[in-house]
Amino acid sequence: MAQTEQFAEPAVLARPHRWPPGDGVGVFHDVRQAMGWKAAPAGTLEARLAERYLSALDAADAGRPTPECRRPLFRYRHHPGVRPVQFALAGLHAHIAHDLVLAVVDTCRTRDCEPAALEGEFERVGDLLALLEERIHDELMPGPDLLRIADPLTHLVSTWSLERAREAAWTVARVLRQLRGFPAAAEEFAEQNDAGAGLVVRFLLTPCR
Repeated sequence: MAQTEQFAEPAVLARPHRWPPGDGVGVFHDVRQAMGWKAAPAGTLEARLAERYLSALDAADAGRPTPECRRPLFRYRHHPGVRPVQFALAGLHAHIAHDLVLAVVDTCRTRDCEPAALEGEFERVGDLLALLEERIHDELMPGPDLLRIADPLTHLVSTWSLERAREAAWTVARVLRQLRGFPAAAEEFAEQNDAGAGLVVRFLLTPCR
């Protein structure tokens, strides 16, 4: 595996793992924690990304509504037919398609800048997410012998592309920033994006055993 880079959200590392072994929500959280962490200045894109992720977990813990894209994860977190690699990739997709999009918008709002000013930070976060995807495949994907009898899982996992998810997230964030003067339209567009991300998450959680 490539040398591990570090995410910059110590708050995620500090968050206690409150889920039993095999819990689908905990699968993604564990892999993400294992990447290693270091301090990051408040207001950076990485810090905003962590805030969005943690707010969804906190909402679920408190019984408050969660983003639509994460509801399938909470609903199927104990499903015996869903493999750990599926939970991890579903969590990663929600992290990109929802959290990263809104993290870009949050950062632009705070700095009063356009997304173009964040391209460097966005690329760095994208590289870290790529390493996270690599770790998911290395640690959670069944070995070749099992894959021969679990071909639907191979097909399912191979249909998802991190690069396309990142590209879509960047496009959505740019549109949302352009809609900042039209709150109703921006809210509707964000809700549609959340719902679309939820469909992908639900697909990734298709039982494969």
